[in-house]
Amino acid sequence: MTSIPKTQFDDLSLVRQGKVRDIFDTGDALLMVTTDRISAFDVVLPDLIPDKGKVLNQISVFWFKQMESIVKNHIITTDVNQYPENFKKYSQALDKRSMLVKKAVPMPVECIVRGYITGSGWSSYVKEGHVCGIQLPTGLKESDKLEQPLFTPSTKAAVGDHDINISFEETIKLIGPQKAQKLKDLSIEIYNKGAQFALTKGIIIADTKFEFGILDDQIILIDEIMTPDSSRFWPADDYEPGRGQNSFDKQYVRDWLIGSGWDKKHPGPRLPQEVIDRTARTYKEIYERLTGEKI
Repeated sequence: MTSIPKTQFDDLSLVRQGKVRDIFDTGDALLMVTTDRISAFDVVLPDLIPDKGKVLNQISVFWFKQMESIVKNHIITTDVNQYPENFKKYSQALDKRSMLVKKAVPMPVECIVRGYITGSGWSSYVKEGHVCGIQLPTGLKESDKLEQPLFTPSTKAAVGDHDINISFEETIKLIGPQKAQKLKDLSIEIYNKGAQFALTKGIIIADTKFEFGILDDQIILIDEIMTPDSSRFWPADDYEPGRGQNSFDKQYVRDWLIGSGWDKKHPGPRLPQEVIDRTARTYKEIYERLTGEKI
């Protein structure tokens, strides 16, 4: 298990601490706080990325609103003035990096959608000709756009453990055929809408992952959505199949870590200041491109 620093809100009711998000119980709702922590290869790194939490939170808020015509989400409010009284003393720290959300029951799968063949999907294709059991045409090049986006779910691992890719059939066994098909349909529809919008901003969303929950017997979107932590963002004007792509996400951190010789086990190495600064700039740039606003 990966060790995560204690939250700064020690007098509040912490119910879950993820790699990046801290979740507090407010009674009728949950307060989700997005920190400046960064993880790679399922390990939380020791350095913080300045304002990363604000960027991630605001990107998620932006996308949640964009997708409301497809699926409801868990947000109650992002206005710190409307938070419960015992949280208001932390208003300055919580502003822009938190949201008050409904208490949905998380579904036990992460819903990954791949629009382009890259990363572990490319590695699997090169070795075996398929991605998560889905056969693909021969002759694909690295970073090629897929004819249709692929739905490749995974299990949700505890902090410090690795998610495990599972087949659609295994997803059906976990949650039943109707819910599995609904998650697949929703995930692809959300991805397609987001990818089309991002392309108008000069951004390719190569792949992403979503999380869903159940509230009042309805499936809703929870956690985060199409952020640089959960997606691969590529600059469209630099896109060229046949190679790895430059990215707007945390791939720069992953690449540095791979080059450092780290064994991908806890504890992670300290990041050079240049890597921290570049990553912070990259996160802000993706927000500003997508929303047209300054963070």
